[in-house]
Amino acid sequence: MNVQPPVPSGLFPARPHGLSGQALPSRPTFREPHPVRAGSVLVAASLGLAWQVLLTLSATSLRGAFWLNVFGVGVGWAVAGLLLRLGDRGAAAGVAIAGAVGGSFAAILVAARWFSVGWPLW
Repeated sequence: MNVQPPVPSGLFPARPHGLSGQALPSRPTFREPHPVRAGSVLVAASLGLAWQVLLTLSATSLRGAFWLNVFGVGVGWAVAGLLLRLGDRGAAAGVAIAGAVGGSFAAILVAARWFSVGWPLW
């Protein structure tokens, strides 16, 4: 009498084996062609934040600081898109993070002014 093992339901992963009970070859390993490195993310984020700070400090009013910051975020995200397209994904992530932080800071400043004095942008 030839008894076959039960077919697994697929709920739990089983050991890989072929029909003859021999081990199957391991799966292929794919590597990212442009891996994200922590150093490039940190350098790009710090340069992006420096860009945001310089633009914000060059303004003479909160309204000007906000619009310069919006311009800086737009330029930063355009640069992040170019970096992403050209292959340095770590730097693109760092620049995008810096743009998000800078834009959030500008929005917080406007909201604080709006709650205390009034709408400051126009």
